[in-house]
Amino acid sequence: MPTRQFLMTAENIMGAGCLPDAMSLVQSRGYQHALIVTDAPLTALGVTEKVASLLRERGVAVTVFDGVQPNPTVSNVNAGLAAQKQAGADCIISLGGGSPHDCAKVIAVLATNGGEVMDYRGADKVKKAPLALIAINTTAGTASEITRFAVITEETKHLKMNIVDRQLAPLISVNDPELMRGMPPSLTAATGMDALTHAVEAYVSKLATPVTDACALHAIKLIGQYLPRAVSNGKEDIEARENMTAAQFLAGMAFNNAFLGYVHAMAHQLGGQYNLPHGVCNALLLPHVEAANVSACAPRLADVARALGVNTIDMSVEAAAHAAVKAMHDLARAVGIPAKLSELGVKREDFPLMAVNAMKDGSGATNPRKLTQPEIEAIFEAAY
Repeated sequence: MPTRQFLMTAENIMGAGCLPDAMSLVQSRGYQHALIVTDAPLTALGVTEKVASLLRERGVAVTVFDGVQPNPTVSNVNAGLAAQKQAGADCIISLGGGSPHDCAKVIAVLATNGGEVMDYRGADKVKKAPLALIAINTTAGTASEITRFAVITEETKHLKMNIVDRQLAPLISVNDPELMRGMPPSLTAATGMDALTHAVEAYVSKLATPVTDACALHAIKLIGQYLPRAVSNGKEDIEARENMTAAQFLAGMAFNNAFLGYVHAMAHQLGGQYNLPHGVCNALLLPHVEAANVSACAPRLADVARALGVNTIDMSVEAAAHAAVKAMHDLARAVGIPAKLSELGVKREDFPLMAVNAMKDGSGATNPRKLTQPEIEAIFEAAY
């Protein structure tokens, strides 16, 4: 086996009610002024002020930038960077799901490295350490609070850019399931299926290792068991929230090192073209992409089936792999994910361009088999 690295955020605070302890850790690091990067809904719900108050109580000044959109844009990053410069903030606290975390990562890079967002498209473009970043998670799906990835939309071109660098991983991640009780069922479902996609794509990835396999398989098992419960009773079922937090964290550990596949390569195109929720796009595409992957990784997909609770004892390996595809589809339906891309306003005439761009997306490089443009168009059609 060639030399491999296992990368993730340096320090991780977890558990129901851990937020005050995490803010005490921020204080202990000596930061004087925090820029909270978040979205307007979390501010409206009072979550932003909860974090800000804990920081002020500990002597840390706070400035809030809550202009992050779903599928964060270059404009969002530039506006957040302006807020950081005006405040003179010496650290950034991202609060939310993947969108605030991704936006904050790139703000932190630009604050110390300069340049424009487009300068960092691709891999390993960050020269200097970013501004200190602490990521507080309020969803259980993206794992952006521990990963080296950020995805930013160039809105004038409807282009989703992957920015990949080990220095993007926040210094500290915070996963307090109490902050997730208020997630609506639709968001719980979408983010949970996003986590499942991370785990499955990492498990069948060409870069999978025994370490990432262990993380991915246990994440899949937890999601199969606890996502339906979190969707149906997420406000009261703290056990389900705790386990979904662990699942998305494990999935993040897996894909941060084994990377992803064509589900994400294709979902990025849907998000860039139509501004659709990333988790929903992943959930719709996952069974169809993995059906196309069966010929290359049937034994691994058979493992996925077992992790999702399928009894494969009397099945051939290939039959078990197809059972995994069905189990992924059934789970998505059970938690209320839309059944077809056509329900989301996607247009068939955009399939060729999206297929071309998906082939250029770096996420597809570690898919277990290389897909052609016609094959990718066929997958879009199957999901349509």
